[in-house]
Amino acid sequence: MGDFLFKDGQTVVFVGDSITDCGRRGPDALYGNGYVKLAVDLITAKYPERRITFLNEGIGGNTVEDLRNRWHDDVLRHRPDWVSVMVGINDLHRVLRGDPAGVPPEKYRRLYRECLELTKEKTGANLILLDPFYISTDTDTGSFRSRVLSFISEYIAVVWELAEEFGAVHVRTHEKFQELLRYFPPDRFCPESVHPNMSGHMVIAYSLLEKLDWR
Repeated sequence: MGDFLFKDGQTVVFVGDSITDCGRRGPDALYGNGYVKLAVDLITAKYPERRITFLNEGIGGNTVEDLRNRWHDDVLRHRPDWVSVMVGINDLHRVLRGDPAGVPPEKYRRLYRECLELTKEKTGANLILLDPFYISTDTDTGSFRSRVLSFISEYIAVVWELAEEFGAVHVRTHEKFQELLRYFPPDRFCPESVHPNMSGHMVIAYSLLEKLDWR
């Protein structure tokens, strides 16, 4: 059994889109009301002796291009020991809808890699990469949801590639949800495929903590 990877005195930055944000910019929700909050609370309950600084820098609607544009101010300036990233669903949604703000897979790879390279160069921080996910089982040919399920694999492949390249902790969130959907309907975890309910956020938090040897 390994030791929990977050150590006393470390700083952990979570960054991403609305799934990470989850209301964290409100006055009463420093960590938001999603997987970041759940993970922080579970870590605090299990390891109260470890003084770990947690920061939620998620912003709803962000793509990896948005992350790249704010990476210095919202990530690097904190001098983190760990950076956790989950992004991609807005990138691919906008591509499928013909939105010029969409980020196709090759650009996604380039910008994501730039963020990770900067992190290693400027801080040497450990990295946690969470796959983008889509909570649906729709196989109706031509439906938007089935198109997302098909297209998301290209973005997940990028994350897998980068996780290996940078030696990151890799959390396979889409794979986990698809496994759970063999037993439960999608609305058990999410009302509309993208933004999880509390059960869905617990799945993300637990999957993350498992990879960090939280026991």
